[in-house]
Amino acid sequence: METLFDHALIDMHRLRALKDGPADFLLDVVARELAERLSVIDRRFERAVELHGHTGAVARAIAETGKVDAIERIESDQRFATPGEVLTVSSLETVPLAPQSANLIVSPLALHLTNDTPGVFVQIRRALKPDGLFLAAIPGNGTLQELREVLLAAESEMTGGASPRVVPFPDVRDIGALLQRGGFALPVTDKETYTVRYDSLFPLMKDLRAMGMANPLTGRSRRPLARGVLLRAAELYAQRFSDPDGRIRATFSVIYVSGWAPHESQQKPLKPGSATMRLADALKQTGQE
Repeated sequence: METLFDHALIDMHRLRALKDGPADFLLDVVARELAERLSVIDRRFERAVELHGHTGAVARAIAETGKVDAIERIESDQRFATPGEVLTVSSLETVPLAPQSANLIVSPLALHLTNDTPGVFVQIRRALKPDGLFLAAIPGNGTLQELREVLLAAESEMTGGASPRVVPFPDVRDIGALLQRGGFALPVTDKETYTVRYDSLFPLMKDLRAMGMANPLTGRSRRPLARGVLLRAAELYAQRFSDPDGRIRATFSVIYVSGWAPHESQQKPLKPGSATMRLADALKQTGQE
């Protein structure tokens, strides 16, 4: 298995962001969206688990739907806990739950950082009780595409070479295939794209650090980008991706995921390529009595 991500560095970045005051606007958007999608299901979930939710915003939003009896948080470090909160500590690669022990598992903005993503999907499905639900929000292809382009262009122009500065993000089809490979029934995926505007490249990069999204690639350059490269990247960003008022655009594409642990009561899946409904609509149908 290729070790693409440095998990110790990811923990360091996320803990630093939490300590300094996180930029959690994207996580808050995802929390509202996942809670809304859960709220349309006409059933309750006895035991819910949030996997690596960073601030716990998603766990709180899920609890507020009234659809769960209890929700637990799993994190990579006890320091992610709020005062008085008890966490289960486990790495991004391990789901420390007994087989068929949870009714709902939610993963917000973390699965794109796993080195063995297929294995994690399998672990999640095994941990769900029959007819248990898996919900996830995964940053997808197109996220930070503008930043990736200008950093690559600026570094190549200024130094004659370039190091990976933005992590690779999966495609919707990749995630759909992982759901099927993991043994989930009724898999559904869709993608929402959010555009955030900034005065320049520099407040964007500041926000990324405050989101715990600094570069965690094992193949990254250990040398920080020279100021001249950053200034050139800022120029290119403004030239290629600015609005008439001069502000730049940053894209965040989020893949929303739904999959159920198999159960004999479930409807048979449609033929490949025949699904036409949004995830929220599919969830509503699946939850009907």
